[in-house]
Amino acid sequence: MTMDNNIFNNIAIGEDVLSMENITKIYGNGFVANKNVNFTVRKGEIHGLVGENGAGKTTLMKVLFGQEIPEEGRILLAGQEVKITSPLVALDYGIGMVHQHFMLVESLSVAENMVLGSEPVKGMAFDYDEAVRRATEVSKKFELEVNPKSIIRDLSVGYKQRVEILKMLLHGAQILLLDEPTAVLTPQETRELFVQLKQLREKGFSIVFISHKLNEIKEICDRITVLRNGESVSTADVASITEQDISRMMVGRDVLLDIKKKKANPGKSMLSVSKLSYKNKFGLYAFEDLSFDVRSGEILGVAGVEGNGQSELANVLSGLYPIQEGDIKVNGTSIKGMNVRQIREEGVAIIHEDRMTYGASSTQSIAENIISDRFYKSEYKKHGFINWRYVVDRSKELIKSFSIKADGYDAEVRTLSGGNIQKVVAAREFTSNPKVLISCQPTRGIDVGAAELIRKKMLKLRDEENTATLLFSADLTELLSISDGIIVMYGGKITAYFPDVSQINEEILGEYMLGLKTQSSEEIGGVVYE
Repeated sequence: MTMDNNIFNNIAIGEDVLSMENITKIYGNGFVANKNVNFTVRKGEIHGLVGENGAGKTTLMKVLFGQEIPEEGRILLAGQEVKITSPLVALDYGIGMVHQHFMLVESLSVAENMVLGSEPVKGMAFDYDEAVRRATEVSKKFELEVNPKSIIRDLSVGYKQRVEILKMLLHGAQILLLDEPTAVLTPQETRELFVQLKQLREKGFSIVFISHKLNEIKEICDRITVLRNGESVSTADVASITEQDISRMMVGRDVLLDIKKKKANPGKSMLSVSKLSYKNKFGLYAFEDLSFDVRSGEILGVAGVEGNGQSELANVLSGLYPIQEGDIKVNGTSIKGMNVRQIREEGVAIIHEDRMTYGASSTQSIAENIISDRFYKSEYKKHGFINWRYVVDRSKELIKSFSIKADGYDAEVRTLSGGNIQKVVAAREFTSNPKVLISCQPTRGIDVGAAELIRKKMLKLRDEENTATLLFSADLTELLSISDGIIVMYGGKITAYFPDVSQINEEILGEYMLGLKTQSSEEIGGVVYE
């Protein structure tokens, strides 16, 4: 049975439209992801869902969207109990989810993407004109302007997100689940999204807003529900609590939201990039003619909207992609032609933005992941074989030092939450005695407690080991709080350099990230040290 979406019209603004009662989800290995969780959303509200990584937020949303079936509990929509067995059933019931990583087909148009799953036909063929008409109609209805004929790959990240939201609305969603919707948006794009969400709220739509950015939770949400260790521990009106209150409810202790740092004392150039260019598989420049230096004891931040060459730059710096034009020197030695291990032997460590593909092996244990870059070194060998006693002792030390929550050193990485997987990666990279650290989105999608630990560890490397760190981050608050200087990338080029982060804010960065402003070549040239 599917529910007629008109039933939502019988619910008044402010009344409960969704109730999840005593939801318990246990995975096959006995892991309890949700335990007797209660979660209620009202009609016409934006409800924040917060908690540490591993707290059960994603699992709860998967249950609601039909991707997981709970062992216990029930779901009520407009007071009626429903069984949601798949995402298609969820959509029939008026529940739509916009994932953090967009589910759009890059080669298709906006209209074609929006009608996927309910394609209009004329005779035996796809009716493109009707798809355009439907996309235009829903765009006008919700005052979210789109060009239905634009190709997805040509759109900005913020525009793609708008298409995802409209796609759900076109399919009849009345309850929208948004997973980390601002993770890759500039401040300007975030503001635009918030205007759109508030308009939907005023029209009676209900929105579940999952985020680790507590300032955004405070700004956009009416109420929040906090999950901790798989249980719902609190629901509160956002107006009556502070960001510090929220973080305390999430982790059960006070968290330092403002990282205190000493003034940097940079030394000589440890990473020197000279006239570096890289063409992608289509023969187009992902980035072109980049020159910059990162000094020992310095954190240089890289700001930019996703897709402006940052990912390719990080991959070239770490050896995953070859150096095509230009040169890279680490402590004066060119790494051109070196493989990944040789580059690491020169003292380069990397936290890759894709932790599950390049950062960790999901089916290996924590201990095996930690030694994956050093198992061949003498200190880890005994009589020609791996000294497993030493490996286990060292792994236990790092599990404790990096506060990794796991059943033990032999737990497979795939059994950990996202935040704890990131801690495993950080534990390996931060303890490799790096001269240069390439840190890509080190706290993306992880909770405030884990983010606090990783940021403190990066500053400790800067201050105690004089590590030169290049920090790629979509979190502008993070960039401004721990970077010493910041470069901005737009269109594959460095368009701005700010040697003193205390002189700028998110708004200023956003203008350069969107290409609205560009510095002179003399100003940008300050990031190269002779």
